[in-house]
Amino acid sequence: MIDRRALLGTMALTLAAGGGSVRALAQDKYPSKPIRLIVSFPPGGPLDVMARLTAQYLSGSLGQMIVDNKPGAGGTLAGREAARAEPDGYTLLFGSSATLAIGPALYGNSGYDPVKSFTPIAMVSSVPYVMIGATNAPYKTVPELLAYAKAHPGELNFGVPNGAPPHMLAEMFKMQTGADIQVVPYKGASTLITDMIAGRIHGGFETTSVMLAHLQEGNIRGLAVLRAARIAELPDVPTMAESGVKGVEGSSWSGVFAPAGTPPAIVARLRGDIIAALRSPDFAGKLKMMAADVPNMTAAEFGDFVASEATRIAAIMKAAGLKAQ
Repeated sequence: MIDRRALLGTMALTLAAGGGSVRALAQDKYPSKPIRLIVSFPPGGPLDVMARLTAQYLSGSLGQMIVDNKPGAGGTLAGREAARAEPDGYTLLFGSSATLAIGPALYGNSGYDPVKSFTPIAMVSSVPYVMIGATNAPYKTVPELLAYAKAHPGELNFGVPNGAPPHMLAEMFKMQTGADIQVVPYKGASTLITDMIAGRIHGGFETTSVMLAHLQEGNIRGLAVLRAARIAELPDVPTMAESGVKGVEGSSWSGVFAPAGTPPAIVARLRGDIIAALRSPDFAGKLKMMAADVPNMTAAEFGDFVASEATRIAAIMKAAGLKAQ
């Protein structure tokens, strides 16, 4: 007589082992279908530009990558969708300080933890911010802007993508200078730039990744670079500190994340391909053209960086009294 319980136990172990083999086989064949890269802002903005450039260079080794723009709620809609996705390597987040620091601080019920909900894979770039102004604005420098704002309180406006880093930078600038300037939230950078070129918005903050061409062509005026030193691509634009304003510095960092629980083998494959792409002369050259840096961080260091940014930015937002609009 065959022991029924022993037989059932043997079958269960066989099925479990078979399931593990299936999962291992799926990882070995990864990727076997298109990978979706979720971006938290509309097409045309700095994060979208960097995401599409990254997807373009990864497609050679990983196959088709679909950039999926999911704007809204300061980037938290995209973060929530990525955090809830199946951790199988086929849904990734192109994350930034908006999705992983500013958004969760603005929207307390974002639905995910910026640190625990994701597995950091690799930082892609760090891009400097520039304070920009319309060419018809009644100032050409930061000191002239502050003098005009003091003489005409409430007249000037800054356009910012709502809940994005430029929003925080605008509030930081107001805090540091006491300038009475109206902050006008936009859904994304592309419409903001259109309105600034048309003279409907006086100023704001944007990255060199989307602004260099406009600044070099003279469509928009560069007022200050938000770094400790001037950048080679805009040698005539002073730093914010040189312009007399301390404590307003920032860069737009971005990187690739997977939902927590993604198999380590898949994470390692993705990281290896991203690092190889970043080191390719063509990709590196395009990043240099945007004045973008590529920080040399391990995946663990990137995770620590995100955690520190989330804490730092939450404190700034609280001090500024910023709330979701």
